[in-house]
Amino acid sequence: MRIIAGEFKGRRLESPKDNSVRPTTDKAREALFSILANDIWGSRVLDLFAGTGGLGLEAISRGAAECVFADQSRDSIKMVRNNIAHCGAEDRSRVVTGDFRRVLSSQRKPFDIIFLDPPYGSGMMEDCFKLISENQLLNEDGLIVAEHRKEEVFPEEFHGFTKIKERRYGIVMLSIYGCTAGTEVL
Repeated sequence: MRIIAGEFKGRRLESPKDNSVRPTTDKAREALFSILANDIWGSRVLDLFAGTGGLGLEAISRGAAECVFADQSRDSIKMVRNNIAHCGAEDRSRVVTGDFRRVLSSQRKPFDIIFLDPPYGSGMMEDCFKLISENQLLNEDGLIVAEHRKEEVFPEEFHGFTKIKERRYGIVMLSIYGCTAGTEVL
């Protein structure tokens, strides 16, 4: 896996030797960042279920001001830290270890972009959306990018967020949500 564009273009990222982490494919990541092109610069990003940190580092490479990387797996956190150091992105990165519920409940500032990529079929996605809504973690013009299996159908509205786009890349579906009009957000 490598960084596709921006400041760190071409840098190879450390990936697990086994299938313990399922990084977003280069094709899906490239398409996603084409969709997000106008929203990245200067943004505050959360890469929840970070795995290797590929999504957050791609965002920083393309001009995000800051990324919070979070994962429960100590192995993933070690990989994320190594990849941040390899890219020289320590000054724009914060790494948090812990369960996603604790991570989402402990954040005090809202984000412009939130990447959600929990293990497929884990049932965690609904809890993520609920906690993001309850804790007002998405800025008014912010976006949530949910990566899931193509067989999983996500609702048009999810805990105060409206589906804006949905794109399929092989077995992967990217569902992009924004704040529903009239929803109170910080």
